[in-house]
Amino acid sequence: MSLKPIDPKTLELNPFTTIGTEWMLLTAGNEDKHNTITVSWGGLGVLWRKNVTYVLVRPQRYTMEFMDREEYYSLCVFDETYKPALKLCGTKSGRDKETGLTVMFDQEAPYYAEAKLVFICKKMSKQKMEPSSFIDSTIDETFYKEKDYHEVFVGDIVTILKQD
Repeated sequence: MSLKPIDPKTLELNPFTTIGTEWMLLTAGNEDKHNTITVSWGGLGVLWRKNVTYVLVRPQRYTMEFMDREEYYSLCVFDETYKPALKLCGTKSGRDKETGLTVMFDQEAPYYAEAKLVFICKKMSKQKMEPSSFIDSTIDETFYKEKDYHEVFVGDIVTILKQD
């Protein structure tokens, strides 16, 4: 099996299970240095007449350095057999070799050969979440006890790769 580009109009997935239950790996960097983090918050949609992803990264995460520096990032979706690797990426940084995943560099952003679906995204915007923007006051007290507010990256989906 190999990853092949697909037309976004042919994509069939449930974003609620893909993002919230299956999770994804967010990866940014280059061949010299890159990092991956597991994400389970984010979304897919249309914004500014473009197909986009949005992902949330806390400022203290090592991946933030790469997201700030690089123009592109990838989001990789895996089947259930890779859940242990995704759990590892959610707890340790810079540990690609421990996961057993194969990092690829033939696109604008690094991604993983074992993924069933890959979104290659070009950053369009970044915005820090602020407690003053929360209409629901329980968000701040529930998710930001450390006051480490996520930064939201919106990326234009430039390529979607799918296992054939």
